[in-house]
Amino acid sequence: MNDKSNFPEAKRPPTAVIIFTNAAKFQLGQVVATPGAMELLEQTGFSAAALLNLHVHGDWGDCDPKDAAQNELAIVRQRQVISVYRLVHNAKLAATPRLKRIDLPTLWIITEADRSATIILRPQDY
Repeated sequence: MNDKSNFPEAKRPPTAVIIFTNAAKFQLGQVVATPGAMELLEQTGFSAAALLNLHVHGDWGDCDPKDAAQNELAIVRQRQVISVYRLVHNAKLAATPRLKRIDLPTLWIITEADRSATIILRPQDY
């Protein structure tokens, strides 16, 4: 009595399948931060751990799309990976033209090509 003809399938539009994973895309190695980066994190209230989590999962922050594509390639080819995070709320970031974002409080997170270390720093600390 497994006649499915009495139960016609509902017509539904196809849905996209989104798979979430918490697997890191690469290893961070030893994590260090410059004193200037630590001071900026304290001033803005942003979390180093949260930014590192974004970085290691492939959210490159406010990187130029070309640089973001380079990061994806860098993961596969064992090259340096760089993220750019503007330490402001999303609304302020969205309202700021790309060319003016350099004036926003910014941190870079750089993971070395050999994955031995990751550094959190301000651009002027580079």
